[in-house]
Amino acid sequence: MKTTFDFEKPIADLQLQIEKVTQVAEKTQVDMSATVRELEEKLASTEKEIYSNLTGWQNVQMSRHQDRPQTYDYIEAICDEFIELHGDRTVKDDKAIVGGMASIDGNPVMIIGHQKGKNTKERQYHNFGMANPEGYRKALRLMKMAEKFNKPVITLIDTMGAYPGLEAEERGQGEAIARNLMEMAVLKVPIICVVIGEGASGGALGIGVGNRVYMMEHTWYSVISPESCSSILWRSWDHKEKAAEALKLTSSDMLSNGLIDGIIPEPLGGAHQDPAKAAANLKEQLLKDLAELTAKDSDTLIKERIDKFSNMGVVTE
Repeated sequence: MKTTFDFEKPIADLQLQIEKVTQVAEKTQVDMSATVRELEEKLASTEKEIYSNLTGWQNVQMSRHQDRPQTYDYIEAICDEFIELHGDRTVKDDKAIVGGMASIDGNPVMIIGHQKGKNTKERQYHNFGMANPEGYRKALRLMKMAEKFNKPVITLIDTMGAYPGLEAEERGQGEAIARNLMEMAVLKVPIICVVIGEGASGGALGIGVGNRVYMMEHTWYSVISPESCSSILWRSWDHKEKAAEALKLTSSDMLSNGLIDGIIPEPLGGAHQDPAKAAANLKEQLLKDLAELTAKDSDTLIKERIDKFSNMGVVTE
């Protein structure tokens, strides 16, 4: 196993032991199957224990794994066909947000999501998944197109946040995100939102208002990243682990606080260990919700969506 994180070291050590015992058995022709079986049982137990009890910061690390499936990966895995659409018809085509018409098991949908890229060249091309205002305006254009043709909207969220550059602010970053929130609240078609990686701040929320909001198991969703929170409160990134715990940003935290509708399970060890299985789990949930939501009229969809977000939070007088 190629380890990425410190907390995976016990797993790697056990896998190395199994490999060494197997090599010794092959070399000496001695039956060591009982030892291998015992180590494999211990490995399975260790994997389950570690991945079932990840801390907030460890979940953040998992969400950033370089091999984790991204929007294009899920589109390729779950869609029968996909026609990508480009541009906001005002400034340019923001590559940090991608989207287009698609079909999932014969169900026509508009699918939109953040795309980070997996190597240096791709990440620069997609601006590390940090959208400019034109990215959110492109997303809104596609949503309004879906509304026009009465097609459900699916959004896949995976961003460190909206691009914070001066040029983004000059072109109305805050207004673009705010308009998306307003328009998505009253869109006349079903909207399903899924956090597939990082869900940071308004950059995530800009395509995150839906009738159903889900998180993949090892993802996070918060108003601020742990590093930024740590730098504000302690003037240093050294307390990012403490900040991650305080922010309650994991999928289980978000579900217990009533901020999402459910958690989509990932393969043991994270979506990057078995992307096909992760995609199958996502597709299963999407098909279930599409069947349920497309049966509702537009007035019901809008009312349920507004009520859903209006009921979030606790007010104490």
